[in-house]
Amino acid sequence: MSEPGKKRTDLNELGEFGLIDHITKDVVLHNKSSIKGVGDDAAVMEFGEQYTVVSTDLLVEGIHFDMMYMPLKHLGYKSIVVNLSDIFAMNAIPKQVTVSMALSNRYSVEAIEELYEGIHRACKMYNVDLVGGDTTSSPSGLTLSITAIGQVDKDKIALRSGASPGDILCVTGDLGAAYLGLQILEREKQIYLENPGVQPDLEDQNYLIGRQLKPEARLEAIEYFQKNNLVPTAMIDVSDGLASDLFHICTQSNVGAILEEGKVPIHPDSEVKALAFNMNPITAALHGGEDYELLFCIKEADLEKVRFMPNVFIIGEIVDKSDGIKLHTTGGKILPLEAQGWKHFKED
Repeated sequence: MSEPGKKRTDLNELGEFGLIDHITKDVVLHNKSSIKGVGDDAAVMEFGEQYTVVSTDLLVEGIHFDMMYMPLKHLGYKSIVVNLSDIFAMNAIPKQVTVSMALSNRYSVEAIEELYEGIHRACKMYNVDLVGGDTTSSPSGLTLSITAIGQVDKDKIALRSGASPGDILCVTGDLGAAYLGLQILEREKQIYLENPGVQPDLEDQNYLIGRQLKPEARLEAIEYFQKNNLVPTAMIDVSDGLASDLFHICTQSNVGAILEEGKVPIHPDSEVKALAFNMNPITAALHGGEDYELLFCIKEADLEKVRFMPNVFIIGEIVDKSDGIKLHTTGGKILPLEAQGWKHFKED
């Protein structure tokens, strides 16, 4: 409760990243082992010959997932993968995870067993160890808190802050599919609530729905970097939308960027479904989020190495900060790019 007469600022006025900046602006790192704190995909610490990277993510029922269409096994799998993606975004290899949860009595032992089946499957898939966590009760719903721990050679670390003008902007995979998968699931949910007897129409939507319910993190990209002695100058995972995450790199690196609309990779299923939703496919790709692809920058000298990298697309370049962050449209226009990714804090 706030004190009478004291100014009250709503959380939605700041948004998630504004709130993070506000509450961490006075944070000072006191220990020599703390190399990088708030402001990247993971914290960086030095405990030996390698850096240790640590990332924590919170998933809240009704905010990050909806049990009407999210199977518990998929939720367990996804909760691990989205955290491992943050470790990969540091060019690191994840080694361990911890899982903590708060759950209401609506959940049975069998339900939690199903959740952990997905967790164990993800750990096995990415060769990480589940080493601990915590469990407590909740007055409602389910909340998961996952911490992922990884390691990276000190000369291989990739932060958001290393990009320079002239660097080439690249991204793995395709963008927008997870957002469109979510739109399909939300549409079918509303239809079901209005007509419980109607069966969901999910035929031929496996790719889009799979990208939402069971994403994968880009381990193969990190393995390619290692094999080819390639270190991105800056990197981030695409969780908040391509535009928002590009802004993070540019802000941390104090640079601008030119993004080529025609080079942004969009799956054919995404193009078809976006148009069916009366949406420009590039809008879903730029602002949808939850793709968990890797957006990264490389020096021009490394271009040939990236040309042979599977499932990677060159989508733009880093420019001087004074040039701003712009979108070069397929129509030939140069427009200011806006970050319109998903917002955690909204008005009630």
